[in-house]
Amino acid sequence: MLAGSCSWADRTLIKEGQFYPASAKTPEARLRYYSERFPIVEADSPYYALPGEEQSQAWAERTPDDFIFDVKAFRLFTLHPAEPKVLPKDLREDLPADVTAKRRLYMKDLPERAQTQLWRRFRQGIEPLRAAGKLGVVLLQFPPWVFPSDESREHMLRTVEALAGFRLAVEFRHDSWVNDKNRERTLQFLQDHKLTYVCVDEPREVKGNLPPLVEVTTPDVAVFRFHGRDPEAWRTKADSAAERFKYFYSAGELEELAGRVEEAKADRKHALFNNCYRDNAVINALQMIERLRELHGE
Repeated sequence: MLAGSCSWADRTLIKEGQFYPASAKTPEARLRYYSERFPIVEADSPYYALPGEEQSQAWAERTPDDFIFDVKAFRLFTLHPAEPKVLPKDLREDLPADVTAKRRLYMKDLPERAQTQLWRRFRQGIEPLRAAGKLGVVLLQFPPWVFPSDESREHMLRTVEALAGFRLAVEFRHDSWVNDKNRERTLQFLQDHKLTYVCVDEPREVKGNLPPLVEVTTPDVAVFRFHGRDPEAWRTKADSAAERFKYFYSAGELEELAGRVEEAKADRKHALFNNCYRDNAVINALQMIERLRELHGE
């Protein structure tokens, strides 16, 4: 079992937390410090902009041989919008004027050749992690407005084709995917196409949020992401993503989460805390590691 945080570089963790020592003044020093204490981390920066080979190579070189990166897929791949400025300059300049004039773009707005280039460059950008044996899953986190439909499933199949060779994990953000009507079909679809279902913990009071299901659709790996349980924080419109997940799991809650991880029957398990406000995620992840060691008598 691998436990860690969904970020090692959140602003509140660096500036307001107590995790990093004063000597860890650079991104390199912070990643080295983090990776000495955890076996896994989620890299979320590729969600906001395409990853670069040099950056991925640096991550691989700065971490222990057995360290793992789960990588969040670029936002357009998961049907989120993006401002045109986040696209590579050469691709942006090659787009039709009516496309670049949009305030926000979706994948469907781009010509086929541009879409193909984005897939290719994303693959190329994370290849150093795969080559070093440090790439875990590529996380496909779909927004709450993506519902079960043939169109949604077709997009996932295109993603499977475009990212062939990578382990893909799917996180839904609307409970219609796993309600009584659709759960069996959704899980069978994921199994058939070797897509890992991401088991989540999030505020149940928020309409549309997923229940705390433990489902394993790929026997080689199970993925858990813990987002916190504060419904008011979840609904916040604050600019900082950390504010949405401002929550600290209690000892009793961690016991419950550890039980879920133990329940999953998979060769490997990734347990990632996304309550990345100040030190919350790293402290909870360390507590989870300790609790699971106790359960295994280590």
